Amino acid sequence: MPELALMDNVWIMICAVLVLFMQGGFILLEAGSTRMKNAGHIAGKTIFTLGIGSLVYWAVGWGFSYGEGNAFIGLSDFFFGNYETADEGLVGSVDFFFQMMFALIALTIAFGGFAERAKLSAYVIFAVLFSAFVYPVVAHWIWGGGWISELGKQDFAGSTVVHLTGAAAALAATILLKPRLGKYNKDGSSNDLAGHNQVFTALGVLILWVGWFGFNAGSTLGVADAFFGYVALNTQLGAAGGAVAALFIAWALTGKSDVPTMLNGALAGLVAITASCAFVAPWAAVVIGLVGGLIVFFSMKLFDKARIDDPIFALSVHGVAGVWGTISTGFFATPELSEMVAGRPGLFYGGGFTQLGVQIISVVAVAVFAFVVSYILLKITSAITGGLRVSEEEEIVGLDLSEHGSYGYPESMPGQDTKTGA
Repeated sequence: MPELALMDNVWIMICAVLVLFMQGGFILLEAGSTRMKNAGHIAGKTIFTLGIGSLVYWAVGWGFSYGEGNAFIGLSDFFFGNYETADEGLVGSVDFFFQMMFALIALTIAFGGFAERAKLSAYVIFAVLFSAFVYPVVAHWIWGGGWISELGKQDFAGSTVVHLTGAAAALAATILLKPRLGKYNKDGSSNDLAGHNQVFTALGVLILWVGWFGFNAGSTLGVADAFFGYVALNTQLGAAGGAVAALFIAWALTGKSDVPTMLNGALAGLVAITASCAFVAPWAAVVIGLVGGLIVFFSMKLFDKARIDDPIFALSVHGVAGVWGTISTGFFATPELSEMVAGRPGLFYGGGFTQLGVQIISVVAVAVFAFVVSYILLKITSAITGGLRVSEEEEIVGLDLSEHGSYGYPESMPGQDTKTGA
């Protein structure tokens, strides 16, 4: 294998591991954003669903995503086992491993809508169904040569494929599971069921931020022209813009510089820049991040007012910001950079409404497909498990104890003797 091709493969493997490590960020983010009595459950379910998702993606997910088929779905390369090397480009197994990590991130995002009230069995079954029949179809449409890619869709690293798909599934779950006990009052007002550890949440965001460079810069799929550095720059600027905008809008409108809002703003900036990081100028990356940070603040408020209980804010951070990030390329893509996909610049660079229209079509198609199919699959899951949600008693006790038999923080929970551990 030539030296350059070897470097490409090493680079993508490193990026794949960075994306895998983002799961550690999700563990801390989700555990910190929820209550102590569910922390162990959230951490544990993330690990076992990685196992389930990996097996399903190996068996059928890759084939449905990238196998030869039609405009809707791939129909070959199931039970992936390509061990051959290549004289140039990525080795099949390296490409597979990298793409598997993206599928697992989408699954983790989807499970944000389950937090603090779903049965463990529901996680297990839906992990299989989502990894087989939801994410792979969207990936094929956009990255696997499907009908949306033929339109010239621009989604460099997954604002639509990963984030919007996961968020649409999370919305279906949130609607079916209904709000957590005590979240809303009879008069429609809401109660703040605050997360138990903001330090965990902040560290989780930082880990995700670092891992995102594997996510975005790794999507260059090579090192030949060092373009990954430009992608990384835009990624950093988008995240920074999101964090700053969310902090200041919360400070201005509520009088408090709310930490969770600022953290979600950083993530919204990252999600928003993910589609366009290879297609826009740095100044536009800042604007995209700033807008992402602003809309996540208002989106969180709107979902809460609509009595849609989203403990992890997956709908706002990954869904709404994912929509904005996808559409933003239709405004800001430069003529030079957009050539790598379809050669169509954005509206602000004289490209007219063509690319913007493609981006909007893709958002509508993916959101509707992922939501409707996830809703149906969750109904099937509910029928199999006898309901998606734990009982009221189990929810009050906490999923750590009711689903796993032990607390994530045993010495801190009621009925535990801090001296003897009994």
